[in-house]
Amino acid sequence: MGNEKKYLNECISSNWISTSGRFINLFEKKVCQYTKSKYAVAVNSGTSALHLSLLLSNIKPGDEVIVPTISFIAPINAINYCKANPIFMDVDKFLNIDISKTITFLENETFTKKKFTYNKKTKKKISTIIVVHVFGNLVNLKQLIKICKKKNINLIEDAAESFGSYYKNFKDTKHAGTVGKFGCLSFNGNKTITCGGGGVILTQKKELADKARYLATQAKNKPVEFVHNNIGYNYRMTNLHAAIGVGQIENINKVLKKKKKIFQLYVDKISKINGISMILHPNYCSANNWINLIQLNKIKYKKNIKQLIKIFTTNKIQVRPIWFLNHLQKPYVNCQRYNIINAQKFLDSVLCLPSSTSLNNIKINKIVNILKKYEI
Repeated sequence: MGNEKKYLNECISSNWISTSGRFINLFEKKVCQYTKSKYAVAVNSGTSALHLSLLLSNIKPGDEVIVPTISFIAPINAINYCKANPIFMDVDKFLNIDISKTITFLENETFTKKKFTYNKKTKKKISTIIVVHVFGNLVNLKQLIKICKKKNINLIEDAAESFGSYYKNFKDTKHAGTVGKFGCLSFNGNKTITCGGGGVILTQKKELADKARYLATQAKNKPVEFVHNNIGYNYRMTNLHAAIGVGQIENINKVLKKKKKIFQLYVDKISKINGISMILHPNYCSANNWINLIQLNKIKYKKNIKQLIKIFTTNKIQVRPIWFLNHLQKPYVNCQRYNIINAQKFLDSVLCLPSSTSLNNIKINKIVNILKKYEI
């Protein structure tokens, strides 16, 4: 903890606790400074950021959006809010959207008409791709940027889990969320740094930032006269949440250093256990190490994912599987999916380990010793 309590007390003593106040602007400014994004708009959740980003990408009812099947469900639901339809893609070895399969789909399963891209199967327009930088690992966007430009498809980055991650394979350092048309951050309680709840929309265009801010404040054209020329949303971040965020972002480098140390401890210790491997990071990015993942070899390890979760729960240690695959979720089972193979294998073999900055060597050794008991 840093200055969070001090800043919260300032909010309370000044009576600026709602969606106005100096900490909102200050938090946006600090996010821009850290990510090197030109503009940042603070909203009340990462989901709200995704919803507004889709609306500002001119998505229309019936349009289609390509999205990975491994992801928290928020981007899928945001697509649904816009009355659009997801097309689910497989993932690569880092659990990110499979760029190779996505490009193959775009090249072989779509056609161009009047400068827009359409799905051969459904004849519907594919207006957007949402890439999700899962667990802090970044999607390799270089190839995808080119084909999105060629196909006139918007690119939105769901960077909810990757604040602090950045690319090393661009000419200049590019932070998560600063490559696409929009980047969507989350500062929920479980993220690398938190506002308690909240999100941010990143964009490089002032016009889009202004529109996002307008829609997030109920689309007020004349606030005093209560004139609203568009449908707006009550999506702005509160000053209280922003105050926490300002205190948190002041310590981001310390947090990332601690997270990196935890990751390296896991790598060093788990590499000595038969039948278990760590999910590592792509060499083209520096990851924030949000959550540490292990993969089980079903032949070389005694326990499966469900058994391990039960064992850890008995020891009062919280672990969890990855998210249930989105193309199998009840509301989306009838949506199109494309060549999904890897994701199913990960669902049955990958486990999320405790990754909080409160972990120390004693706690990590306890986790590792439990895992070591069941090696063959």
